[in-house]
Amino acid sequence: MKNAAVILVLFAVLLLTSTIFVVREDQVGVLFQLGRIVKTDIEPGVHFKLPLVQDARTFDRRIMTLDSQPERYLTSEKKDVNVDFFAKWRIVEVGRYYTTTSGDELQAMQRLNPIIKEALRNQINQRTLQETVSDARSSMTEALVRTANEGTRSLGIEVVDVRIKRIDLPEEVSESVYNRMRAERSRVANELRSQGVEASETIRANADRERQVILANAERDAQRIRGEGDAQAADIYARAYGQDAEFYAFHRSLESYRTAFEGGDSVLVLDPDSEFFRYFGNAGRGE
Repeated sequence: MKNAAVILVLFAVLLLTSTIFVVREDQVGVLFQLGRIVKTDIEPGVHFKLPLVQDARTFDRRIMTLDSQPERYLTSEKKDVNVDFFAKWRIVEVGRYYTTTSGDELQAMQRLNPIIKEALRNQINQRTLQETVSDARSSMTEALVRTANEGTRSLGIEVVDVRIKRIDLPEEVSESVYNRMRAERSRVANELRSQGVEASETIRANADRERQVILANAERDAQRIRGEGDAQAADIYARAYGQDAEFYAFHRSLESYRTAFEGGDSVLVLDPDSEFFRYFGNAGRGE
């Protein structure tokens, strides 16, 4: 009896679990009967199904992300650009989504990717490079979402948003642009250097001219002051000579002796009676 009760309980539990399925808040459910869809867009909650005959599957209804690799596109002026973008999408018709993609998220993104790329290509083909860069975050993305949704309607998918992460020039074009930028910067730098050299030469020439003027003025003033000094010295000498000619002659002789014997090893060959030795021989007599 105990074994029969256990078996009955297990059978009841198995029957209950096979007749109940749960759809979470972030999911949407689909009910199948013998492999055929009989009910779609089942809301979150606890639901019942026929055991062995019916089966249920749930799919994520949250917003998902498609991150694509950068690809090259042509603008209206036939200029190449590399565009890196990502798209936000979600399931809106789960029955159609399952029919077209077998409920495989990877397969859905593989179907979605070329649709968005084609819409992006059409939008860029209609714009110049400048318009593409300036409108990439506004009007172009709005038109891109609208165009992409026309292609994804058959997949049961809605494109919520498409954002462009980067727009770059191809490597060979970028190198050419950088070379032109470097050449332009070098030209500006050389022009600034030449202007600096010119300004430097002008400043140096003005400084040399001012130096010459200052030296000339200083030499002129020095000559004038020297002349005035010599005139005052001559006047002093003349007045001193007029007061005591003998003392003045004696003083001048002492200065001559000091100058002549200043080195300490000077030798003079002169007549002892010469005027130079006047005060050597007659010292104290005033003659």
